[in-house]
Amino acid sequence: MDVKEAVKKAMEQFIDIFQSEPMENVALEEVVFNSEENVWEVTIGFSRPWDNPNDKSLISDLHRGRQVRNYKVVVIDDQSGVIKSIKIRSFRNA
Repeated sequence: MDVKEAVKKAMEQFIDIFQSEPMENVALEEVVFNSEENVWEVTIGFSRPWDNPNDKSLISDLHRGRQVRNYKVVVIDDQSGVIKSIKIRSFRNA
C-alpha cells in the first residue's frame, strides 16, 4: 500500500469507529512507515467540544493558540491493510 492509501484507510476507519463521539477539526497530522514492523502509523488530530468549555479562560487561551487538541495513531498492516490498533498519541513535554 502507498502513503495515500494508508491515510485514506486510517481516516475512514477513524471516522467510522468514533462516529458516535462529537469531534471537530479532524485532520491528518503525520504519517510514518515503520519498516521493522511493516506497518503505517497515521496520526490524526481532532478537537472535542468538552475539552474546550465556553468560558473566559478559553477565550484568552484561544487567542494564545492553546486550544486543546487530541491525537490518535492508527496503525495499519502494510500487506493486509488491517487496522492493528488505534492508540492515544501523547507528547512528552505537553
